[in-house]
Amino acid sequence: MTPGGTPFLRRAGRLLLCAWGLAGWGLAAQAGSVQVEVADAAGKPLADAVVFLDSADARKQAKPLAGMEMAQEKRQFVPGVLVVTTGTEVRFPNRDTVRHHVYSFSPTKKFELKLYTGTPSNPVLFDKAGVVTLGCNIHDQMVGWILVLDTPYYARSAAATGKAQIDNVPTGAYTLRIWHTRLPVGAPAQEQALTVPATGTATASVRLMGLQP
Repeated sequence: MTPGGTPFLRRAGRLLLCAWGLAGWGLAAQAGSVQVEVADAAGKPLADAVVFLDSADARKQAKPLAGMEMAQEKRQFVPGVLVVTTGTEVRFPNRDTVRHHVYSFSPTKKFELKLYTGTPSNPVLFDKAGVVTLGCNIHDQMVGWILVLDTPYYARSAAATGKAQIDNVPTGAYTLRIWHTRLPVGAPAQEQALTVPATGTATASVRLMGLQP
């Protein structure tokens, strides 16, 4: 069969598609991990710090999350800190036998759920990145936080080690940010530049200063 014959062209086409597929797989595989060790001013491991990676490309990858809840149980917000991406709707089920009046005066999201039991029919849309501090008009001891992020790359630091790990992060330059509930109200997340390699792990060690007791 001559090179211009149909079987030859089909075989060449299959080889070309295969090459394209391998090239695309190679690009998709360009992802590494990030491990961040978070400590307080005294150098002790800090639990429950939220570490996240920001970049123009990361913002394009952020998608709203489904099924997110900030419940009230035993007169507390559960979880105490909820991390969501922009565009996420959050429900606020009251699982106590008393009524709650949930509110936020935070610039990121101001809203009010007046005295209720059960679950309000309409979720609350969090469409702006930032920190949302929650309270209850009936129970002053109730405080919670919703951290709204423009990135899908985030994790929390462990209690014993203060370490947080984010896997499958595309290679590139990012701004690493670290936030904790003990930062003063309105204080920005601490940040530093970080480059994620094509393979392997990028590491960072951070001390959060100015934390409240």
